[in-house]
Amino acid sequence: MSKKPQSIAIFNQKKIRRHWDEKKELWYFSIVDVIEILTNSSIPKRYWSDLKSNLEKEGSEVYEKIVRFKMVAADGKQRETDCFSTKNLFRVIQSIPSKRAEPFKLWLAKVGKERLDEIENPELAQERMKKLYEQKGYPKDWINKRLRGIAIRQNLTDEWQDRGIQRQKDYAILTAEISKATFGMTPNEYKKFKNIPKKSRASLRDNMTDFELIFTMLGEKVTTEISKKEQPKNMSANKKVSRRGGGVAGKARKETEKEIGRSVISNDNFLNTGNQAKQLK
Repeated sequence: MSKKPQSIAIFNQKKIRRHWDEKKELWYFSIVDVIEILTNSSIPKRYWSDLKSNLEKEGSEVYEKIVRFKMVAADGKQRETDCFSTKNLFRVIQSIPSKRAEPFKLWLAKVGKERLDEIENPELAQERMKKLYEQKGYPKDWINKRLRGIAIRQNLTDEWQDRGIQRQKDYAILTAEISKATFGMTPNEYKKFKNIPKKSRASLRDNMTDFELIFTMLGEKVTTEISKKEQPKNMSANKKVSRRGGGVAGKARKETEKEIGRSVISNDNFLNTGNQAKQLK
């Protein structure tokens, strides 16, 4: 299981950011994301600001249960975000008039149980992710590569943590080094190339083709193995290892392109088309 606690939950095709607390074995959900779903508000932050103010004035115990975690915002940056555990989120929902409240509560209870089940049997998490991708229309062979890529990525971030890398900013820097060496573009440049909106929460990897996923995996896997062998001691050394790992994938990509007579770098994505599944094959 990955050491990274951040993830996304899906309710009625809407994304909810969440954080898993390993010690307490609890999910913490972004309250702004929940409010946006329940109220359909175009300004959920203001709605939460007013509600939070009222809870404080009333001396509500729920107000004292607010926990803040850094989560990826719409602009792609890590920002402090108000969150509640599942139990306390149920209590907050009581203060939000919404027809969606009851189905959301049922979903919330199910999510909590699923996580506990996944701790006992990690394969359940993979099956759940597989079903989510299938529901979105992704081809099965693509899904298998994507899930394998997630496992390789988790191994890499675990290795980085063992090397003392902790900040999300540093993960992004090292990832950019691998991507630049593999594809000649950083992830941000790649998203722009694929016409993925800057403020979108859409994942670059969810918009990669088979070949792009394969070379992404190769770059990260080689980086992991070099790091394990050499055990870099600082950020500068980790950057060099990341460039070398990505360089191996970059050379393999170029050789592949010579053999097949075309570039494997594609501006295809999975957004806003009626023929999405075929695009990423």
